[in-house]
Amino acid sequence: MVSTGNTRDEQLAELLEQMLEAQRQGESVDVQSYAAGNEALVDELRQIWAACQLADAIGSGALGELDADATSSGVRDTSTSPLADFELPHQFGDYELLEELGRGGMGVVFRARQQSLDRIVALKMILRGNLASQEDRLRFRSEAEAAARLKSPHIVPIYEVDDYQGQAYFTMAHIEGETLAQRLQKGPLPPQEAARILRDVARAVGVAHAEGVLHRDLKPSNILLDGQGRPHVSDFGLAKRVATGGETVDQSLTRTGAILGTPSYMAPEQAAGNRGELGPATDIYSLGALLYQMLTGRPPFQAATALDTIMLVLEQDPVPPRVLNPRADHELELIALRCLQKPPDLRYENADRLAEDLEAYLAGEPISARSGRISAVMARMFRDTHHVDVLENWGLLWMWHALALLVLCLVTNLMHSTNLFQAGGVQEPIAYVGLWGGGLAVWAPIFWLLRHRAGPVTFVERQIAHVWAGSVVASVGLFAVEWILALPVLTLSPVLGLINGVVFTVKAGILTGEFYVQAAALFLTAAVMAILQVNGIDVGVSLFGIVSAAAFFFPGLKYYRRTHESTG
Repeated sequence: MVSTGNTRDEQLAELLEQMLEAQRQGESVDVQSYAAGNEALVDELRQIWAACQLADAIGSGALGELDADATSSGVRDTSTSPLADFELPHQFGDYELLEELGRGGMGVVFRARQQSLDRIVALKMILRGNLASQEDRLRFRSEAEAAARLKSPHIVPIYEVDDYQGQAYFTMAHIEGETLAQRLQKGPLPPQEAARILRDVARAVGVAHAEGVLHRDLKPSNILLDGQGRPHVSDFGLAKRVATGGETVDQSLTRTGAILGTPSYMAPEQAAGNRGELGPATDIYSLGALLYQMLTGRPPFQAATALDTIMLVLEQDPVPPRVLNPRADHELELIALRCLQKPPDLRYENADRLAEDLEAYLAGEPISARSGRISAVMARMFRDTHHVDVLENWGLLWMWHALALLVLCLVTNLMHSTNLFQAGGVQEPIAYVGLWGGGLAVWAPIFWLLRHRAGPVTFVERQIAHVWAGSVVASVGLFAVEWILALPVLTLSPVLGLINGVVFTVKAGILTGEFYVQAAALFLTAAVMAILQVNGIDVGVSLFGIVSAAAFFFPGLKYYRRTHESTG
């Protein structure tokens, strides 16, 4: 537990140091348990911890379970592997190993002949051979068991799981053909072919999900295309058992906080190491990444390093496929982008629904990804985005800003409508330019300084800050425009409601749809201010101050309480 008096940065640094020390001592690190009592820091701590693990893996030259598909060379160093000394062909029990087909972070696959049955199979064994740890062996056997229990014409079937001279292995059907990765080296696929391949893969993934198995590493090199172009899902090396019904699952092999998978194809919740939050939607995201690459010839996110790719997955939205390939089909683009939504609940409900949409596309029927149902549209409009957590940094500041804005508006109305300052009220525009410009010029740097003390300012927060700064300039500019046009002071004051309504509309799109309520209230306030002005009732600016202060205060109070409760 860390002191609640520390700043957010200090809390994160202290927790991170505790976790790193535990890791150095060989202990298992659970992000959730370390952040107990500091729930507001969980997501940020998990992302930082995941980035630390990836950076450490890259720095040590061993990415572990982060697949080498994150790089483009395809060259693998086998010098330290016990299997590097194999000279092919090689006798391995009942099997004659003929050629190496490929290898990943854990295993190597050979084309082999099973002599007793005189058939060609694919044989996979642990890359480290007899030096494999007990955990490696358990994970390897878990892969075989996960795949063996799945029955689908589009999942590579398992034949045998065994051990020979201390070397664990299993055999599976050998698919003559090429991988989807090899096929994509020739460029994007025709729309019908892309839809057909992903439909069959989605059906296979649906079978796995029904059996309580998540693949977690769907990517082009794990999709095998036979001689007829039919896809077969392989490599369940990162498969995870999830509970179905009342079933309980041992998840000891899926360490909380670690990153497993291939960065360009992993879902944001997987890239952040949110192990407890993985579900069928995680694989659906990867299916969307597959479709995206079939449409464009490249994955939705790729960068110079795996770490950079992960940060893109966490923070950026994919470029629409038709921007990269103008010939990409619009319907398939909609399907791909729905799969690639960062919030899991905005993706397809399950893999079968995705397959049904692709089947509808192939049949020339309407797809659900184009659905414009009012309930679905409204649900998406008013939900939180994945950036909403930044509001926890602004709770107290927004409450102070609400007070400052209310005082500013009340003083403005007082100056204009009473004889307190001069007979007939203050009518010189320069006075209001000075009040608003000077007041906001003093408050803005104080506001920003206080925010900086709460921790690093994110890219999204800078965007919001720019929108807010623009609204301040526009608000002060109204008085200057009145002056230039020789209009009575405060004639354009109803526009204040419109300006701030636009600001909250932007916030609704970036942070949470709840801000559409504040935007609507401010737009309505602008109309009411105009009506009051026409009828000679000089309280419009005060009304704007009350409504806009409430628009800031109540969300601020909500997120201040959330932060206070989680760190208290």
